[in-house]
Amino acid sequence: MNASPPQLLPTRVLVVDDDRLVLATVAHGLSQAGYEVIDADNGDDAILLARQYRPALALLDIRMEGLSGFDVAEYLRTQLGTPFMFLSAFADDETRAKVAALGAVAYLTKPLDIRQIVPAVQAALARLRVDAPAREGGGARAGADEAEASSPASASAGPPDLESSDAVVALALGILMHRHTITRDAALERLQRAAVAAQRPLQAQARQVLAAIEQLARTPPL
Repeated sequence: MNASPPQLLPTRVLVVDDDRLVLATVAHGLSQAGYEVIDADNGDDAILLARQYRPALALLDIRMEGLSGFDVAEYLRTQLGTPFMFLSAFADDETRAKVAALGAVAYLTKPLDIRQIVPAVQAALARLRVDAPAREGGGARAGADEAEASSPASASAGPPDLESSDAVVALALGILMHRHTITRDAALERLQRAAVAAQRPLQAQARQVLAAIEQLARTPPL
């Protein structure tokens, strides 16, 4: 009898928000997209769940009673090495500076549509997978260089700029992966073919994908 191929476990994501409606909506949307979701409505439970389940990524609200999202992020960063992104209604300069100092992989402002969140999560996880070899190898000097580059005092610290070419392509790939249930390599091939057909640079084609999704999100349901 031939052995069945091993089944890949779904990627585990932690969602934290003290608004139960937002929490349920985001958790349901990510579950429908194929993620294993654990959720918490406060910072204390979030830390306990992160310690127990070790998620690949955490989505954190910022302002909560008790421990804030910033407190949880600091713990995840220093104690567990868990990547995180923020979902917040606040976009003032002070908040953005704190987000940058903590090193979030993304920062999305509310109100949010799950059609925005799922591609953003996919893009963040794809980016983390690409960056993993650099974080794990390269010798002592490379590790020291990376630590210096990711320090809160570094000018390059903080979440990727979603207007940068690499971030736009990564986000477009995440959208294609979700909408067509394909791998990242297949999504990249699809995006490259579309760029060639339209005689556009890859980054310009990626922006076309994002523009189409934004237009769809603005279209009222029938």
